[in-house]
Amino acid sequence: MSSPIVPSDAALRRTVITVALLNLSYFGIEFAVGLAIGSVSLFADSVDFLEDASVNLLIFFAMAWSSVARARVGMILAGILLVPAIALIWSLWGKFTNPIPPEPFALSVTGLGALAINLFCAFLLARYRAHSGSLTRAAFLSARNDAIANVAIVLAGLSTAFVWQSVWPDVVVGVAIAVLNVDAAREIWEAARDEHRAVS
Repeated sequence: MSSPIVPSDAALRRTVITVALLNLSYFGIEFAVGLAIGSVSLFADSVDFLEDASVNLLIFFAMAWSSVARARVGMILAGILLVPAIALIWSLWGKFTNPIPPEPFALSVTGLGALAINLFCAFLLARYRAHSGSLTRAAFLSARNDAIANVAIVLAGLSTAFVWQSVWPDVVVGVAIAVLNVDAAREIWEAARDEHRAVS
């Protein structure tokens, strides 16, 4: 039987649907720019935006479910967090077969835009990161990790422009984004597993 939605849950649902729409919008922007300039890090980060939109949409619908269902969704979210790592393999192969560095100005500006979106989303989600267990923890960790990744994207653009005209700054950042998501997936899985044991 579904748990009733209390006022705090209703506020959280409004927050996560806002975050989902912001992430979905910037996914389109970053994916288009990443393809246009051949950036591994932007491609990987755009998949993160799509992943974050999915995570927050799942939270939006799962808030009306039971505690057991929420814990199970948390385990599913751990798997979703691994999607960027899988997508990165495909984008890395393309970069090695065509080793042209991305346009640094577009890379940095797009990274700055992504940073602004993720900081705003992390700010919205911060007050709820301990609310409803692994679900909102997943959303908060995703926004936090993406903000860190966006700083690295900006630095990769600046490095490509002024220090090292190479594909490697972009590639290294793309790999780092994948590592961040693997670590977040592990944390979410452990939180969801503990939550499932507590309510089952």
